[in-house]
Amino acid sequence: MSYKIIDNFLDNSHFEKIQKVFLSDNIPWYISEVNSYDTNIYFVHHIHTGHTVVSDHLNTILPIINKINPRALLRIKTNLHTRSDNLITHAPHTDYEYEHKAAIFYVNTNDGFTVLNDGTKIESVANRLLMFEAHKPHQSTNCTDENVRVNINFNYF
Repeated sequence: MSYKIIDNFLDNSHFEKIQKVFLSDNIPWYISEVNSYDTNIYFVHHIHTGHTVVSDHLNTILPIINKINPRALLRIKTNLHTRSDNLITHAPHTDYEYEHKAAIFYVNTNDGFTVLNDGTKIESVANRLLMFEAHKPHQSTNCTDENVRVNINFNYF
């Protein structure tokens, strides 16, 4: 699998519930660096990490997990990149160094994108799912046309 894009991934009722939660002002966001060699920051909300559920919002995203149907979850986190005047492409990174898969669920449409290791740009389109090999370098961006760019990231086997 190099990558797969699925548009309109969830039915409208599940998708709207996810947007209502992750685009609200009632979710705790924590500051993070994009990576150790980049000066840009973004905000995260961890849902599942270290074999442990660490958020009250796991049930909100269960429809995504059920459709992905992973053998095992490594991590689920939501990323929020804020708007800026210039579109910033962050430095390449890998999620983990060992072979595994990732899925990015795009919560809102904006001019940000994901760049895969072959240079393919995947646009941020609401209710889109991107599946790819996350042990290969990839990049994220912020956005310039919306207040935030929000994605839910799943790392799994």
